[in-house]
Amino acid sequence: MWNERFSKAGYLFGTEPAQFLVEHAGYLTAGAKVLAVADGEGRNSVFMAGLGLEVDAMDGSHVAIEKARALAMAREVTVNFQEADINKWEWPEDQYDLVVAIFIQFVGPAQRDEIFAGMKRTLKPGGVLMLHGYTPEQVALGTGGPANVENMYTDTMLTQAFADFDILELKSYQRHVDEGEGHCGTSALIDLVARKPV
Repeated sequence: MWNERFSKAGYLFGTEPAQFLVEHAGYLTAGAKVLAVADGEGRNSVFMAGLGLEVDAMDGSHVAIEKARALAMAREVTVNFQEADINKWEWPEDQYDLVVAIFIQFVGPAQRDEIFAGMKRTLKPGGVLMLHGYTPEQVALGTGGPANVENMYTDTMLTQAFADFDILELKSYQRHVDEGEGHCGTSALIDLVARKPV
């Protein structure tokens, strides 16, 4: 499905980074090692590489990765792109200073719990998770993301899921998003920034 979606001309979600990432650029320290989860066509990983981070980016679509490589080349940055099924990703322990997961709500609750556990494991002690997605209100808005309400995040759900982390920021809100044809219009969003205890 994702190869088919990404096979259209142009970039489905645009080539500029998510506004969430730009607004939280203070966490993007040059030299830090970061994993971009389900990075798609590379807009977020390429942005971070441009800031001097050491970026690993994984995605399940080889079509998306080809576009991501082209974007990295055009921006003259280096990203380690890896084609991988997120459900088979090994999440090596204590590897990353930062894990960035933006709009990864294509999985249901059972898979989501496994992915959250993996993201926690792969962060170094003191490392930071940056998670950005949709709340259930997004389903009615229909401006991006899946139509499955159970895939969405709430403040309560994320508070419980990351109760073992230090939550630095957690907020839900609505605003206009213009990120290619894939994310366009008034959107119900939620941000989480949390630190793994040392």
